[in-house]
Amino acid sequence: MAMRDFALIGAAGYIAPRHMRAIRDTGNRLAVAFDPKDSVGIIDSHFPEADFFVEFERFDRHIEKLRHGGRKIDYVSICSPNYLHDAHIRFALRNQAHAICEKPLVLNPWNLDALGLIERESGVRIYNILQLRLHPAIIALRDEIAAAGDKVHDVDVTYITSRGRWYQISWKGQAEKSGGIATNIGVHFFDMLGWVFGGVRDSRVHMNRADCAAGTLTLDRARVRWFLSINADHLPAAVREKGQRTYRSITVNGREIEFSDGFTDLHTESYRHILSGGGYGLEEARVAVQTVHDIRNAAESPLTGNYHPFCRQVSAARQ
Repeated sequence: MAMRDFALIGAAGYIAPRHMRAIRDTGNRLAVAFDPKDSVGIIDSHFPEADFFVEFERFDRHIEKLRHGGRKIDYVSICSPNYLHDAHIRFALRNQAHAICEKPLVLNPWNLDALGLIERESGVRIYNILQLRLHPAIIALRDEIAAAGDKVHDVDVTYITSRGRWYQISWKGQAEKSGGIATNIGVHFFDMLGWVFGGVRDSRVHMNRADCAAGTLTLDRARVRWFLSINADHLPAAVREKGQRTYRSITVNGREIEFSDGFTDLHTESYRHILSGGGYGLEEARVAVQTVHDIRNAAESPLTGNYHPFCRQVSAARQ
């Protein structure tokens, strides 16, 4: 298979090194990268010969010059802030390059329809990194749920990834740019839940704060309680005592689904999937985009009936 040329938008971001490694490990080349910040020394570990720009206008011009010179960029990898994904996908398609975009693909579901029109006009594709769909433990769970037929399962999802004070100062702490906690740290879990348990029938939000969010989902084959947080104070005591700052848990009918291992290479697997003719596009991204959009815009429901047990702990701590 011939080597393909990639451009990368958002080279200084947290997730960009996984994309650089995926480009390298699939036998391809990063030709050019862009980020308004110049803290991108990580490029030297992967593609020291890549051109780099801190001004989008010069990056845009360079891509165009490459195309006119007979070296068209084949793919644009997008690791920019969430609210810029839509614009950067459009940039890729205008340059006749496929777009490989981080989650969330866009912040609003109607943006998917507009991108679909451009995708059809351009003849190139838009792909979303939905790496949990490639995790062996999640694939096995999906097969197990499918084999159980129409049975409705009880599911708890808890994800706490501690962040410092910088988080709220950055674009991630601005809901109009990140989509808020449920979108920024939770969208891949909501995609996974829809992929495994089917469509959303009902959604309730019990908390939607700057540092945490929680609620319930009724899916075709699951009753889900979910809790997401960036606050280290929300970690279980046993986790804090070990000095750990991240806690992931998914239980199905009271059984813990072990999926902590295997995260490291899922971006590379996502690239292999795309480059081999697979990949997840606009329609695959739609359920999660719609779900987090609805959560972001929902009124909070009272803490009655069925809710995630961490909600009571958080609510009591604030009284």
